[in-house]
Amino acid sequence: MSSPHGSIPALVTPLDEDGHLLEDALRRVLDHVIAGGSHGVFVLGSSGEIYALSDAQKRRVVEVTVEHVAGRVPVYAGASEITTPDCIRTARMVQEVGGVDALSVLTPYFMTPTQGELVEHYTAIAGSTDLPVLLYDNPGRTHVTLEIGTVLRLAEVDGIIGLKDSAGDLERLHRILVERPEGFCVLMGMDARILPALLAGADGAIASTGNIAPHVVAGIYDAFRGGDLDRAAALQEALIPLRALVDRATFPLVLKEGLRAAGVEAGTCAAPAREVDPALRAELQEVVTGLQAR
Repeated sequence: MSSPHGSIPALVTPLDEDGHLLEDALRRVLDHVIAGGSHGVFVLGSSGEIYALSDAQKRRVVEVTVEHVAGRVPVYAGASEITTPDCIRTARMVQEVGGVDALSVLTPYFMTPTQGELVEHYTAIAGSTDLPVLLYDNPGRTHVTLEIGTVLRLAEVDGIIGLKDSAGDLERLHRILVERPEGFCVLMGMDARILPALLAGADGAIASTGNIAPHVVAGIYDAFRGGDLDRAAALQEALIPLRALVDRATFPLVLKEGLRAAGVEAGTCAAPAREVDPALRAELQEVVTGLQAR
């Protein structure tokens, strides 16, 4: 397995009004992002409403994804539950299904573990599965931070191969990039900062806007790798209006509405996330139409 890199959309999970999985819609989303040049796909993240899915639905999401992707790009999956035993259960399920290249594990939420407890948490998860593990730090949503020293300590644990960083602190990111051990990958988790992260030495991005405009997000990475910094900067700037709309409704409603605006039906979100202002929908359509022309 190559180290995770490039543009990896954090995919939505298409659901109907009753919360049932829309398997054909998931297949359409997968085809959409792969056709857009994505370098991998990531399911069962926060964008994928892992918190709203039953164990059976989680398994089916992984099964459908692995089967439909059929080796076209690497597949990554989340095992981001609240407790260590629940994360281990999900990790083992993903391993049992097979075909997944690595797991992403968000810090626990609804509780605030100490740094020592986080080390124990991730070490236990990594030791419970043969799948490589990516740390996932998103303090804006979880109110839990993986401190730099904790990240570097965990980077030495067998089975832990990288970090998805959604902390938003570029100085912190730079320190991790400078001090990380060889082979430890770092992926930006904030869509508006993909290019700055790449310039600092990051390996790619796991980006939710990659659902809607995969060619733009992948284009930032491809242009950067090709040495065309002007194009990379232009695409990064073009992505900003879309990212600004994502939090204008209950997350991740705007992602599914944006897919609809791009011509891909992705259902709705788990209740109570249902309300989208018509003015926001119109603004989103304008932004998405503009991005499709990039």
